[in-house]
Amino acid sequence: MKQLIAILDGFGSTWLLLVRSLSYIGTLPRQFPRFIEQCYLIGYTTMPIVAILSFFIGSVLALQAGYSMENVGTQQLIGSLVGLSMARELGPVMVAILLAGRVGSAITAELASMKVYQEIDALETMNIPPARMLVMPRLAAVLVMMPVLTIIGDLVGWYGGAFSAKVTDFISIEPETYFTVLRQYTKFKDVLNGLIKAEIFGFAVVLVCCNIGLNTRGGPREIGASVTRAVVVSLILILVFDYFVTQVLMFMQR
Repeated sequence: MKQLIAILDGFGSTWLLLVRSLSYIGTLPRQFPRFIEQCYLIGYTTMPIVAILSFFIGSVLALQAGYSMENVGTQQLIGSLVGLSMARELGPVMVAILLAGRVGSAITAELASMKVYQEIDALETMNIPPARMLVMPRLAAVLVMMPVLTIIGDLVGWYGGAFSAKVTDFISIEPETYFTVLRQYTKFKDVLNGLIKAEIFGFAVVLVCCNIGLNTRGGPREIGASVTRAVVVSLILILVFDYFVTQVLMFMQR
């Protein structure tokens, strides 16, 4: 019963934080330096990790597909499998998971420390709403940077698949053939679906991490507990939202 109450309380406080943050959207131009700083932290510093992981995910995907398709003589279609998989699912989900583990944990730790050491109370005393100063710039930044990171992840993953298909002996597909098949089967709507998912995942991760950080109570030990809880909740939400958003997008495109 206590766990159910805690879940409902967290759900309600998250929605309340969202409403408060959106009410300050008109103040975003005045917070442009903070917005740029968050774009740098969320996007630029995460980009190398996204590129490295995407390259090897695309490579492994092509390797596994080639091993399976060789038995039925369809290894020429590896480009379609890598293209669709990265665009529709692996790209946005991988970027969102990286966001939760790297950026979300940092956001939670920062805001939880400010809450525990009464810096949030000091802001409220000076009539500076935390939702305006600490949450809104982050939400705006993640909406801008998630599509950028996802597109980079897709492109690098596609090239990783091409590299693996070329250098693997039992596949040995030329890059021209690989990308021809990829372009034939991977449409703009597939990439767009992935970008929509990335926006939803990123927004949910940052909102949840901000809410958990701002609602931290206790001492230094609670900061670590809040970071763990924020990452776990974010990962669960990513997979849950992935299922329901996929269902909605498939229904709309029927």
